Amino acid sequence: MTPPPSGTFQEDIAEANIAIWKEALFAADLLLLHSSPTYYGLGIPRGNGSAVVLVPGFLGTDAYLRQLHTWLGRIGYRPYFSGIGLNAECPNLLIQRRLTDNIDRALRDTGKKIHLIGHSLGGIIARAAACQRADVVASVITLASPFRGAVIHPTILRAVKRVREHILEEHGPAVLPTCYTGRCTCDFLASLRCKMPASVLETAIYTRTDGIADWRYCTTGEPEDDFEVSGTHIGLAFNASAYGIIARRLARAGSRCEQESA
Repeated sequence: MTPPPSGTFQEDIAEANIAIWKEALFAADLLLLHSSPTYYGLGIPRGNGSAVVLVPGFLGTDAYLRQLHTWLGRIGYRPYFSGIGLNAECPNLLIQRRLTDNIDRALRDTGKKIHLIGHSLGGIIARAAACQRADVVASVITLASPFRGAVIHPTILRAVKRVREHILEEHGPAVLPTCYTGRCTCDFLASLRCKMPASVLETAIYTRTDGIADWRYCTTGEPEDDFEVSGTHIGLAFNASAYGIIARRLARAGSRCEQESA
């Protein structure tokens, strides 16, 4: 399948012709992380105490992002978990009822613009939240997030359909009939379709060996904002190369904020 032009969004959820078995190698990403100087804060820029809110991927919770959370604190940031619980719910409701509260708490605690980092579906949610709250967001970083259209492995696609059925059954008229599809007209999808405001530094980190999502839908199409690393879809949450990019992009966003306030 040919990906849409840069900046466009594919509404239809589609199957990706990719090999999911590669994802079994994510443990190698974790092992390599702990042997990397980056994980111990060596050779990377330090943080300025600003807040970083982490958003987990599909069917995940904040717990598996603990490595990233700990590392961000080690290099000088104030990390926050999303507080969304299990990511198997209407994204619009997750933002409105849970993520927004933690974003507001991070703002109160630090008094500075915040950063959002999301893995997989969490990155899609983070981008939508960044568009909605661009006045208080300095940057958004996505890790293997197909924010230009959900072109994913058939196994994951079947799980998505089951989650959608559960959402419709649980919430009924409280959600739109097209909830959890690319054709929904809620604030979440409307924000995702919008161009990221220039004040928000966006970063898309992806891997061509992604076994969950078609990597071509995980990029902005802007070379200065897209960063390729070796690894797996799951493993990008524990990827040493990704962590190095995160440190540099957070520092760049922080410098931009300081220049704006000077």
